[in-house]
Amino acid sequence: MSLLLTGHTSERLRFRTVRQSDFPIWLPFFTDPETSRHWQMPIQSPDEQCAQWYRSQFHRYDNGLGGMNALLEKTTGHMVGHCGLLVQRVDGQDELEIGYSLLPQYWGHGYATEAARCCRDYAFSQQLSGHLIAIISTTNLASERVARAIGMQPVRQTIYHDNQVNIFRIDRDTWCSIQSCT
Repeated sequence: MSLLLTGHTSERLRFRTVRQSDFPIWLPFFTDPETSRHWQMPIQSPDEQCAQWYRSQFHRYDNGLGGMNALLEKTTGHMVGHCGLLVQRVDGQDELEIGYSLLPQYWGHGYATEAARCCRDYAFSQQLSGHLIAIISTTNLASERVARAIGMQPVRQTIYHDNQVNIFRIDRDTWCSIQSCT
């Protein structure tokens, strides 16, 4: 079963795999200081950070580790950001994470919540995992609101890639009680 949502849609978004040709569209994410305010990254130029991000996504695709999907507005076709299911190693354990990042001009419009909800529903309806997590910087209240909006609750704090983070989690049983699934 694929962890990618290629071809899926939500009310306003279409999911597709990331393409190398998306690089110039995604590069501004790494040039805007607001996007890295909550996350410590190695000191690199925006070009190097963006290139590393793309290498990471293609590595995930090639090795069955999930990955981010490009999120396109249905009406305009513009890329608003990325969201996906990612296999992550947290505190020595493999976890399935819902990850999301949007270009700053699309913040505050509900796109992250809409995309994360789609990923949650896909993962649980396909029985990909008994639970899902989100790894969120302790200072990133906007990302916390997205996690809570899709039913996640904080379960612990830890250090992840040299960042103090909250681990948010939702269990499939909780989702099923809302969805009335068997």
